Amino acid sequence: MNNTIPKHIIVIGAGFAGLAAASVLAKAGFKVTVLEKNDQPGGRARLWESEGFKFDMGPSWYWMPDVFENYFALFGYKPSDFYELKRLDPGYRIYYGKDDYMDVPADMQQLEALFEQEEPGSSTNLRAFLKQAEYKYRVGMGEYVFRPSHNIGEFIDWNLIEKSFSIQLLTSMSKHVRKYFKNPKLIKLLEFPVLFLGATAQDTPAMYSMMNYADLALGTWYPMGGMHEIVKAMVKTAEELGVEIKLSTEVLSIETANGIVSTIKTNRGNYKADFVVAGADYAHVDQELLDKPNQNYTPQYWDKRVMSPSSLLFYIGTDCKVEGIQHHNLFFDEDFEQHAADIYTQAKWPDKPLFYVACTSKTDNTVAPANGENLFFLMPIAPGLEDNNVTREKYFDLMMDRFEKITGNNIRNNIVVKRSYALNDFKADYHSFKGNAYGLSNILSQTAFFKPAMRSKKVKNLLYTGQLTVPGPGVPPALISGQVAAGEVIKYFNLG
Repeated sequence: MNNTIPKHIIVIGAGFAGLAAASVLAKAGFKVTVLEKNDQPGGRARLWESEGFKFDMGPSWYWMPDVFENYFALFGYKPSDFYELKRLDPGYRIYYGKDDYMDVPADMQQLEALFEQEEPGSSTNLRAFLKQAEYKYRVGMGEYVFRPSHNIGEFIDWNLIEKSFSIQLLTSMSKHVRKYFKNPKLIKLLEFPVLFLGATAQDTPAMYSMMNYADLALGTWYPMGGMHEIVKAMVKTAEELGVEIKLSTEVLSIETANGIVSTIKTNRGNYKADFVVAGADYAHVDQELLDKPNQNYTPQYWDKRVMSPSSLLFYIGTDCKVEGIQHHNLFFDEDFEQHAADIYTQAKWPDKPLFYVACTSKTDNTVAPANGENLFFLMPIAPGLEDNNVTREKYFDLMMDRFEKITGNNIRNNIVVKRSYALNDFKADYHSFKGNAYGLSNILSQTAFFKPAMRSKKVKNLLYTGQLTVPGPGVPPALISGQVAAGEVIKYFNLG
């Protein structure tokens, strides 16, 4: 190793961004230690096991397979070296009411036929819509997301500025979709990925129709064994490169001297480092781990950020089979706009929420006993709400009533495993700002260099990575964020 290379990098947090940063840095020749608060790696993608059931605790959608392929290729691997990837067909089901649902096929000809059935003539518009969405995906994933977004100067490139207009950075997703389609069911189908971006379709740039390309063209996949298999693969890769991952090691403070990190204090002793990459919750690191003179932002700044939703989750194991549902099921039998208003405008517990149910045991017989099913209920809610067991149970009953009515499956008496997870848990386990689940909302005023800065403004050898900085929330963006942060560390030491 070159003598100019520092001996030690500390990465805080073993989520996707932290593990990605650690592996890229280790490959570059650095000694890397990851400090993880929880007793297993993966961040929100942890695994919970109980009575023969294996539950992915967080992310459950595997989109953008190319991002995973490109990541593992950095280390000479393919995803298939670690886990079997299966494309789901149908990708998911949308319930609009009892006996009223739409299965979204993997095959493009079948998808076009589905659109024709709902809105005659719309298959031609679908082709045009997805062609434009593919262009946005190629530009967005190829030219935008790998920029550290330190300042506007990175984007003063006439070619890129011209492309910013062509990818409709200034048009809303809502207007864009309605330009092509009139049928309300198709509109809901095309606007649903916005749920992952943390804003209404009216406030989300039409650039994000790239998500429709990711969904409908690239497909919805599932890693056999569950999403935590990705974490296991990343940990294996990291450890092969010499990364040391210390679990149950919570960072309590980051001490500095003359604008340089001097000591990282944890519940298990102190650490020295030549550089720190903070993959833990940005607001927590900024406001709680650093003393005030070294903080990037004020409490008022953080309070004004528009956050993506939090979630009320239930992990459910049954001792019976649940018939007639798919792997992914979206319950859009209530008003999408009203639920969005309850999250983003009123910031209250919703009156008539939409919700999502995953049944991974439909695809994978390793996640539940032979006679049971593995169910994951998720209801998006506003961050910062009061959270208690009475409220959780109220919404459990509400979701279960609608699930049973719409699907015809009466499962309450067959539940043998049940665990809830919501705002208080996100705060306790991840120090999540306001208990959010998905990071910052992807509205235009929080895009690229408008996001919280990756680089510390006060501490020379500190960078942030993960869902509260660039490029944004989601598993593929987190993977990219870690790579970008690692690249910035390498540049800092004049090795790039």
